[in-house]
Amino acid sequence: MSAEILIRPLGRPGDLGWVVLAHGETYAAEFGWDTSFEALVARIVADYAAGHDPAREAAWIAEVDGERAGCVFCVAADERTAQLRILLVDPAARGRRLGERLVDECLAFARRAGYARIRLWTNHPLVAARRIYLSRGFRLVEEETHHSFGTELTGQVYERELAPAA
Repeated sequence: MSAEILIRPLGRPGDLGWVVLAHGETYAAEFGWDTSFEALVARIVADYAAGHDPAREAAWIAEVDGERAGCVFCVAADERTAQLRILLVDPAARGRRLGERLVDECLAFARRAGYARIRLWTNHPLVAARRIYLSRGFRLVEEETHHSFGTELTGQVYERELAPAA
C-alpha cells in the first residue's frame, strides 16, 4: 500500500513549531549540531511569521499519510533574488522524493513571483540536499569555512537563474 503524499502551503496551527522542532532534532541527531542551529531556524521562522509578503514569499509542508514530514521556505533576498531556506525531509520519510518536490514547488513559486534568480546557503555535510540542488540547475558560487552550530563547517552558496513563468 503506498503512502498518501501531500505538499501543502504552510499555515496550519503547529506548522511553525514543527519546522523548528524537526530541524533541531534532526540536525542534532544526524550531525551533532547544537541548539544554536535550532535558534537560527527559529529566527528564520519567526521573521517569516511576523510579516512575509504572500505575493513574494511562501512556505510549504510535505505530509506523508497526514503527518508532517518536510518543509521548505521561499523568501525575498532582494528585489530580484529569491532565497530557498530551511529545506528538510524527516529521516523516516526519505526516499519518496519529497525534497525534490519541495524544491520544485519553491522554484515554481519564485518564477511566478517574478524573481530573476534564486539562491540558497547550505553546509557541506548536507549531501542529499546538494544533489537535489545540482539536479535542479543550481551552481556553487561561494564557499567559506566557519565554526557554527558547535562544529567546523564549510558553508556553500548556490544560485541559479530563473526563466520567467510561462
